[in-house]
Amino acid sequence: MIQLGKFNTLKVEREKEYGFFLEDSEGDAVLLPKSLLEGESVKIGDETEVFVYLDSEGRTVATKKRPLIEVGKVAYLEVIGISSFGAFCDMGLDRDLFIPMREQRFKLLKGKKYLFLAYIDKTGRLAGTTNVDDYLDMAEEGTYEVDQIVSGVTYARSAGETLKLAIDGKYRGIMLGNEHDNVIYPGEVVEGRIKRIYEDGVIGLSNRKKRLDAREEIKEDIISYLKCNGGEMPYNDKTSPEEIREVFKTSKNYFKMALGGLMKQGLIEQNAFGTKLIEK
Repeated sequence: MIQLGKFNTLKVEREKEYGFFLEDSEGDAVLLPKSLLEGESVKIGDETEVFVYLDSEGRTVATKKRPLIEVGKVAYLEVIGISSFGAFCDMGLDRDLFIPMREQRFKLLKGKKYLFLAYIDKTGRLAGTTNVDDYLDMAEEGTYEVDQIVSGVTYARSAGETLKLAIDGKYRGIMLGNEHDNVIYPGEVVEGRIKRIYEDGVIGLSNRKKRLDAREEIKEDIISYLKCNGGEMPYNDKTSPEEIREVFKTSKNYFKMALGGLMKQGLIEQNAFGTKLIEK
């Protein structure tokens, strides 16, 4: 049986001026238009792999062009159009992948890329959904190691800022709200360190630096800031967390630890007005 939205290996049975008719072992046939050969040559009697779908006029056709997604698979696609009833994504063919409104778990924006799962809708056409969770794999033992740096695409975000990610576009991952500093939206690519691998194979990520590394980096940022501002700054361990995050992109806790370390090294001193470099 010829499968829509998937790759099929079919036999070339006959040729017409406009294309080739391909058949499966059960005698079901589909047209491969010569305009969709993509420069490849086929002849009667050949077996050839093609992708089968419904074109813009609702006709079943085969193509040698390889789409960016197929039924039952997840892919990272760009939204190229928005309407009142759904969105359209570039799937690499002469027609777009339609994402119905009911299949959008979050607002899609034109020009942005997101993870989508392809399926066949009730009309037989290829469609997509942002509900990809059940189609991602769990990491098997040995696939990844703790502390390994990986990247993933965010596909869901909870009220507590916990993120769900597809690691390497394939494996299910999670980043808890306290493991990232910035607001991260679905569709964004995130790089992080594997903090743990749960028993069920879900990968726990963090994009916070290890405690010592982060403190050392913040210490360098403080010294650099002081040197660029005449050796003084209006920030100390009494400064509000909001100001610290805005200027130094870190938490107040890390900032205070870095200040304490610099004072122990005799490099800075604090007063009621802020912090100063100690001249040596």
